[in-house]
Amino acid sequence: MNKSLSSDFSKAAILVMVGLLFQVPASRAAPLPDTFQVHGFMSQALIVTDHNDFFGPSSEGGGSWEYTELGLNASFRPLSNVLVAGQLLARQAGDDGELNDPELDYGVVDYQFLTDNENTMGVQFGRFKNPFGLYNQARDVAITRPGILLPQSIYFDRTRKPALSSDGVMGYAERRMDNSVVRFQVGVGKPRFDSQVAGSLLGSDDLGDFSGENSYIGQLKYEYGGGAFVLALTNARVKAEFDSREEAPGDGDFFFEPWIFSFQYNQEKWSFTTEYALRGLKTEGFTDPYNYDVTGESWYVQYSRRLSTTWDWILRYDSYVVDRKDRRGEKFAEQTNRPAFSRYAKDWTTGFQWQVYPRFLLSSELHHVEGTGWLPVTGGGSENQDKYWNMLLFQASYFF
Repeated sequence: MNKSLSSDFSKAAILVMVGLLFQVPASRAAPLPDTFQVHGFMSQALIVTDHNDFFGPSSEGGGSWEYTELGLNASFRPLSNVLVAGQLLARQAGDDGELNDPELDYGVVDYQFLTDNENTMGVQFGRFKNPFGLYNQARDVAITRPGILLPQSIYFDRTRKPALSSDGVMGYAERRMDNSVVRFQVGVGKPRFDSQVAGSLLGSDDLGDFSGENSYIGQLKYEYGGGAFVLALTNARVKAEFDSREEAPGDGDFFFEPWIFSFQYNQEKWSFTTEYALRGLKTEGFTDPYNYDVTGESWYVQYSRRLSTTWDWILRYDSYVVDRKDRRGEKFAEQTNRPAFSRYAKDWTTGFQWQVYPRFLLSSELHHVEGTGWLPVTGGGSENQDKYWNMLLFQASYFF
């Protein structure tokens, strides 16, 4: 699929989704009240850090209130085997996003061409959520997350947009057996990029712009015992082009090739989750020193406990390194005179969630972190950051 055809195809699919949302052929459609659903959510957080800023000036005064999420989604079935669904999202996370500039988070026309008691096969056209690890496809809604923040070693917030969704087409197949389910998803499309990605990959967010090229993502997932036991393997090959504003770093290409191994074991009162990722990162065509070819490593272990019908507790250790051959960043520091701790992060996290009412959730979370490897790049750069830091978060969320 060439570049222009892929772009036109994804835009057309989104327009079809929006058109169908507001005009359904009466002769073939199910009655709108029978299938039409609207849901939404809103979340507001307070973030306080003793050093380093995260999502706004969190280390100053009373902390940062610049972490807000507002979402509205709708879906309906114009035909029994066709689902039209989309979500508008307004999100601010420090310098990332503005609440007065909502965007189409996802928008798909989902066509199931095979469905029976044992099998389902279908395809989604439009802007689809990437099947990336265990949490990515539902990460926007606070109640679906085990904490306020997902493990940052896998689910980066500083490079959130390209991981979140793509414009293109995704096929899926599901096989249901006696006590287990196997699901396979594969998508081809263009991931979305923003200025934060440029800052994370090249060290500054004002050098130019990335644009997504045709990329691939696939996931194989196995569930046993109604979700008591979950295994998943995710692989992707993401490509982007960089349009430089200056002579340096110049125009170039970016490649991201992760493998993610996911495991989860669920019981009535507790759950254990772990994910491990190898992340191939490569840039080429730039001027030195912007070209690199490294393999990063990420993993976490997480234990969650249901204390009562309304209270949950989590404990997590999260590890991230940019380069497996330079785990402590010492070679990087020698070559660049930048802090070694900017190349890794080790994060101990604990937190509570209290579901005050079925539609209202209060959450708190405490992080003790060594390193700044996953912190968003700010104007001061890593030179003004501290190696050891703590972060306290509070969040209120409402759903309807």
